[in-house]
Amino acid sequence: MNVEILIDADAVARKAAEIIAAEARATVAERGRFIMAVSGGHTPWKMLRALANEKVPWEGVRVVQVDERVAPAGDPDRNLSHLRESLLEHAPLRPEQILAMPVEWPDLDAAAIRYAMTLKEIVGSPPVLDLAHLGLGPDGHTASLVPGDPVLNVTDSDVALTGVYQGRRRMTLTYPILNRARHILWLVTGTDKVAALARLREGDLTIPAGRIQRADALVLADQAAAGSLWSDQGANYQEELHYFEWKNEEA
Repeated sequence: MNVEILIDADAVARKAAEIIAAEARATVAERGRFIMAVSGGHTPWKMLRALANEKVPWEGVRVVQVDERVAPAGDPDRNLSHLRESLLEHAPLRPEQILAMPVEWPDLDAAAIRYAMTLKEIVGSPPVLDLAHLGLGPDGHTASLVPGDPVLNVTDSDVALTGVYQGRRRMTLTYPILNRARHILWLVTGTDKVAALARLREGDLTIPAGRIQRADALVLADQAAAGSLWSDQGANYQEELHYFEWKNEEA
């Protein structure tokens, strides 16, 4: 797994924005559109604000959600609230270019089916995301694929519902669609992620994050999350990093 270590979370966010912008330019030039899936979290919000200042062919960009908490519209728990605040207020993106998970529907099972159908309508069948941004929890979860939840076993749908986790049910993209993504971009920051990042790098299949495809994946981590990976190799490590080369595959 390719890992790049940066000094702090702000540097991670800026680097991620640069990578996404470059990939968006290349993909829109090649295929006419760029479909990006975004997870929640503070570092991604910084990333999206930094992305607004990059050269991006916004008219060809569509943003989908990796996961969302089941909560009312405008609730601060909603990833969508921060996604819209980060992008719509800072980038020339139209509201309809962000595809919100319909977690306000009374029938959540029907809502998950509808979101999966929407992805097929805009991306094709089966839908292949150009880039999926993922985070990593201290318990090894990613998206809302959390340890012990039955959603980990979903293989026949691209979108599914979880049980209650940290007080909320979630709607999430599942392994099938995440593992079809052309590129995976991990953002991992904070000292509470040291153990989980080590297990991710080792390919530990006992944590949910370990089951995400690694062939086209890049981890951007700050020094705090890198832990001994940074301290053991020191500043010289940055000079030896293998910089991941995104591969523009044909559609």
